[in-house]
Amino acid sequence: MGKVIAIANQKGGVGKTTTSVNLASALAVLEKKVLLIDADPQANATSGLGINVDEKKAGTYELLEHTAAVEDTIVKTSVPHLDLIPSHIDLVAIEIELVDKNQREFMLKKALEKVISNYDFIIIDCAPSLGLITLNALTAANSVIIPIQCEYFALEGLGKLLNTIKSVQKIHNKDLDIEGLLLTMYDARLRLSNQVVEEVKKHFSTMVFKTIIQRNIRLSEAPSYGENIIQYDATSKGAKNYLSLAEEVLKKNS
Repeated sequence: MGKVIAIANQKGGVGKTTTSVNLASALAVLEKKVLLIDADPQANATSGLGINVDEKKAGTYELLEHTAAVEDTIVKTSVPHLDLIPSHIDLVAIEIELVDKNQREFMLKKALEKVISNYDFIIIDCAPSLGLITLNALTAANSVIIPIQCEYFALEGLGKLLNTIKSVQKIHNKDLDIEGLLLTMYDARLRLSNQVVEEVKKHFSTMVFKTIIQRNIRLSEAPSYGENIIQYDATSKGAKNYLSLAEEVLKKNS
């Protein structure tokens, strides 16, 4: 049975998509069967894996609407063992369209039932909001990874996200765990980066991943070539960081 992990934080620019694409790819490189779901209307995870967003295929929108079967939304990527359910700007409309639907928070969970046993991991790249799409992701997930950038406002909004997770646990998904907090965009030269690391570890100790994702120019270049960091530059710091994170996730789930 596949483990479903949502990558969520309502703050934008914290490294959610970078983490979704590269963690999914690193797990696939370690020969796990992985499905990545792009649940963000910006569709950056889709284009970041070299899939043309404008070639309209069925994707997350149709999946949440239940107008397409899950197997018809899955596309192969250039990475062996890694499949993708793509996104499209149309996904923006789903928040309104699901509003009066019965059991609207369970649409994704229901849709995935048929394929969950085909994968070792299903990774969901969430939108930077706490709307209905993210709620669907958290209801479908077994656990959530929260990326936190090593910058001044890092902990701002984290309380809100943790409260959302608590209410999802209470109402929709009592088994939802926090897989871990992931520190991203770390720059060892900056005092501020080091202060944020200390602060997060002080508050959340065991919940923080040992792996820290360092600021790395290759990481930000890779998506414009439609490649994950391991394809783009396997020797880079970014590639090593995400392989290390994948190993940590595997160890937690062994």
